[in-house]
Amino acid sequence: MKRNILFALVAAVLMILAACGTNDSGEASEATAADNETASENQETSGDAAEITVSHELGETVVPKNPENVVVFDFGALDILDSLGVEVGGVAKGSSLPDYLSEYNEDGYVNVGSLKEPDFEAINAMEPELIIISGRQSAAYEDLSEIAPTIYVGVDNENYMESFTNNVNTLAEIFDKEAEAETQLAKINDKISEVQEMTSDSEETGLVVLTTGGNLSAFGAGSRFGVIHDVFGVTPADENIETEGPHGMKVTFEYIAETNPDYLYIIDRDAVVGGDQAASEVFNNELVDKTNAAKNDKLIYLDPAVWYLSGGGLTGTAKQVDEVKEGLE
Repeated sequence: MKRNILFALVAAVLMILAACGTNDSGEASEATAADNETASENQETSGDAAEITVSHELGETVVPKNPENVVVFDFGALDILDSLGVEVGGVAKGSSLPDYLSEYNEDGYVNVGSLKEPDFEAINAMEPELIIISGRQSAAYEDLSEIAPTIYVGVDNENYMESFTNNVNTLAEIFDKEAEAETQLAKINDKISEVQEMTSDSEETGLVVLTTGGNLSAFGAGSRFGVIHDVFGVTPADENIETEGPHGMKVTFEYIAETNPDYLYIIDRDAVVGGDQAASEVFNNELVDKTNAAKNDKLIYLDPAVWYLSGGGLTGTAKQVDEVKEGLE
């Protein structure tokens, strides 16, 4: 009888221990599964945050967040990154840099060629994580994309502010500089509003002319320098200027005299690419003197480094607005 009772007690204890072991094992398995699922979700989230897909004129490019050894060919993009406090590794030193970006000529930055001729060997050696290009490098897009993710940031002249703003926001997102970009864009838009108030009720007209080697080209609305008309609101002196291509419409001093603008905006290309004669000498003639612009001291020599070389940057665009505003005052 005692033996039967002892067996019953042992059996009961074994059953209890077995049940506890099963529960502990089940709870441990569930905890492990939950931990694994959380880890998987974190890795997925981390992966999403580590890169973004940039849609641009030449395609779609997956770009890592905060890339290193960045190569920049477009001076407008260089301007944006500089304004946002982003470090770059290589720039196109084979071309003239605006004075306010001259620090990038220093030895600390790799020379990656000129605006039209990338140095593929130098770029390869850098092992960049991002390459930024615009119109002049479009033909090399595929070759550059084989080296590193490459994005196109050219400005659409017919939709200047939209494309400019998009470029700023895209670069800001890549480098986690959204707040800084928002602040600077707001300042520029405020400046533009001030200029638009000055031009909204004005009947005075303006003409934009680029001079190089003694030759003249006029630029109208929707053109490379059309922001003066399209965004700042200066009425074109000639509504029929051909805007096809980046080189404007070839004109003469007789054309300028006949068009008779109230504001003559002059861009001296030779001042940044090398030339023998300053624009102020070229425009010092009797035909120009006949215009309202000359009579009222409204021959406005725009900074060619800003307008010809680095359009589409934060600092450059702010400078453009200021120059036009000063000319209107």
